[in-house]
Amino acid sequence: MQISLTNTGKRYNRDWIFRHLDFTFEPAAKYAITGSNGSGKSTLLQVIAGALLHTEGKVEFSETINGTSKSIEQPYSRLSFAGPYLDLIEEMTATEFLNFHSSFKPFTTTVPAMLEEVALGNAAQKQIRYFSSGMKQRLKLAQGFFCQSPVLLLDEPTTNLDADGVALYQQLIKKYTENKLVIVSSNDPEEYRFCQKLISIADYK
Repeated sequence: MQISLTNTGKRYNRDWIFRHLDFTFEPAAKYAITGSNGSGKSTLLQVIAGALLHTEGKVEFSETINGTSKSIEQPYSRLSFAGPYLDLIEEMTATEFLNFHSSFKPFTTTVPAMLEEVALGNAAQKQIRYFSSGMKQRLKLAQGFFCQSPVLLLDEPTTNLDADGVALYQQLIKKYTENKLVIVSSNDPEEYRFCQKLISIADYK
């Protein structure tokens, strides 16, 4: 899937977070949105995801089939998103939560296999409210990485992770994103070192 932004901007009250952004994210490529804390990286990523409405310009989704470009009117089923601020249903166990999520977007593997992959196999039947912040972030990464979607959006993906968790994130990137369009919002090079193109949010102020 291809995502095109044309003269796109987002404003809160009188303050522009970014504007005049013209950029095309190509299928299966890897991009990083960089900038200082509070610069608007997360806002841009959420606009790309459709979680926030842009103030001006266009955000368009398309795919090419047999050489013909076709517009995608409802792209949300083809996007997966992981961010530290996303809420989990804490009354559910990890297994219940992922099974619930799979009713909206199918996964590429089984829930037990996903939990083992992110080192949460032993906590499969544990309520999420008893998880540490690092365990919750691993669960969010599992939810994002294993969706059957051609686009993966990651916002500060190693937040709350220890050294083992960071290594796990880098392993997930290598194993499961070869054919995905990946966009990472981050100011930590360890999170986006694999990306082919960097976009500085400061260039669109």
